[in-house]
This record gives sequence, C-alpha cells and structure tokens, in this order.
Amino acid sequence: MLKWLLLFVGAGLLYFWLKGKKQAKFNQKQSANTKANKAQTPTEPEVMVQCQCCKVHLPKPDAIVYDNRFYCSKEHLNTFDQQGWIGAADWRMSPNQDARPENINPDLFVIHHISLPPGEFRSRKSSQHIIDFFQNRLDASAHPYFAEIADQKVSSHFLITRAGELIQFVSTRDRAWHAGASSFMGRERCNDFSIGVELEGDGDSPFEEAQYRALTRLVQNLQQSYPNLQFAGHSDIAPERKTDPGKYFDWEKFQKETGISPEKIPYGLISR
Repeated sequence: MLKWLLLFVGAGLLYFWLKGKKQAKFNQKQSANTKANKAQTPTEPEVMVQCQCCKVHLPKPDAIVYDNRFYCSKEHLNTFDQQGWIGAADWRMSPNQDARPENINPDLFVIHHISLPPGEFRSRKSSQHIIDFFQNRLDASAHPYFAEIADQKVSSHFLITRAGELIQFVSTRDRAWHAGASSFMGRERCNDFSIGVELEGDGDSPFEEAQYRALTRLVQNLQQSYPNLQFAGHSDIAPERKTDPGKYFDWEKFQKETGISPEKIPYGLISR
C-alpha cells in the first residue's frame, strides 16, 4: 500500500513540475513578443512650439495658447513683443496703417469711442462690424449708415469691446489712422506719435467695468515699453471735430486704476 502511495505522489510531483516548466517557457515567449512589439512601435516625437514673445522653444503641452499663438509664461503673454504686438489680444491686422516718421516713438495715448451702427453697441454684431470696418470689409448694404462710411480708410491700434475683449489691429511700432487732423500741446499730426484705443460705446452711455479693467491692463503693459506716454481724449486733440470719449468716460477712475500721474493727463481729470 505504501509503495503505491509513494508512486502516486511521485507521479503528481512530476506532473506539476512539467506543468510549471511549460508555463515558464510560455511566459518567456510572451515577454519576448511584447518587447519585440514595443521595439517595432515607433515613438512619436515630442511636439515643440515657439514662444511668440521670446522665441524660446518648449513642449507644446507646456505652452500657453492664445489666439492660436504660443507663450512660455503669463508674463510673456502680457508683454509687447519686439514687433509691437501684445499676446493677450486678438490680432486682426488692418491694412490702414503705415510707418511712423523716422526716429519717432509714441508718447501719446488717445482714447476714442466707436459704435457701428451708431448707438447699437449693445449688439454683439457691433464688435464684428468695427473689425470689418478697420479691415476694409464692412458690408455697405448691411445698414444705411455703413454706405456712408464704407469707403473710409481708418484704423486704431486697439479696440476694447463691451465685454472687455482686447483686439489689436496695428503694431504700436507703426502708425494707425485714428486721430485725423489733430494737435497735442502744439504738435500737429498726432498719428505720427500716438497710440489709439477705441472703446466700444457712444457719448451717451457709461462704459462697462470690464472695459475699464481691460484698459487699465493695456495701459500698464504699454508703459513698460513706452514709459513717457501722456494721455488724452480724441476731443482734446481735435476739439472742433470730435467729442469722444465723451462725458461718460470717467477720467478720475481711469487715473486712479492705472496709477498714472495726473501730470500725464494734461487736459485734466474732469469728464468732458
């Protein structure tokens, strides 16, 4: 009896030894196949992009994306690059621009207002009409007023919409066609030495808090590149023709929020 029991146990041990050996061989083969498959699968190269401001290259997942452009940091997103464009704006280049006179850097910031059609700035379509106007794409048949202005060639460096969106049309290094016949403290042709911003609105309504916030950020960023800027309204430099930004633009609020010295607002802080 003992003899048969030992024989049975021995047979069982042999069976499990052979089974384990076969499993180990199978696992080794599977591991080899997995390594071979990995070797055959090409590794996708890491996509690199370039910071619009400083031109450094960085992995795309690490970049800040704005308006289909890439930035390496929030600081560079809010900095004017060497070409005079700020990252934190939608870029919609206007053909209505040209070079500034030689050796002239801007030292004046002019505030305007605009609504297309007049008084209808509360419509989201107004912002697009302004963009179309500055890009010479305004549909003259879309509104009777548009037929009167469709052939005009004008632009501004910036537009701030009612929602506080910042749009840039012209590099600050170049001359936008926003001031027209104008004079600032005895200096004619203000387009030559100024930067213009249009606030979406009219002279009969207050501007939005979002617009003041966007304007403050813009001015503070501009002053890093142009520390000698002075500030005026369109009505200050063309008083016989223009009334913008109008009596509802709060100059005291503007001065307080931007931290600009009152001396840099030579026409005063009284709304006009």
